[in-house]
Amino acid sequence: QVQLVESGGGSVQPGGSLRLSCAASGYTAPFNCMGWFRRGPGKEREGVAVIWRDGSPDYLTAVKGRFTISQEKGKNTVYLQMNSLKSEDTAMYYCVASSTFCSGFAEYGYNHWGQGTQVIVSS
Repeated sequence: QVQLVESGGGSVQPGGSLRLSCAASGYTAPFNCMGWFRRGPGKEREGVAVIWRDGSPDYLTAVKGRFTISQEKGKNTVYLQMNSLKSEDTAMYYCVASSTFCSGFAEYGYNHWGQGTQVIVSS
């Protein structure tokens, strides 16, 4: 059974940084893509960053230039470095992975989801 386990969430002041990690177990082949979604208070869940199997990233416009997604080579481990955090980044962040096809920022393509890690940005 595939499991995605996130870590690295927490509370930080505006302008601060956090690094989220996601490690997969139960699946040895490389995922076709991995990424991060988030759901803020009172908001719809949205895709934040995805990384394709060839290593190319894609970002939500609101986080471009502030967030960086990366993947550990040869492993189903993905990171999200978040800098210059804003209060609107407050959300539960979910790691996602697809062993079938990639759907970018659409949820339907991701057949594996983590439980989520909370990020709170507040002064």
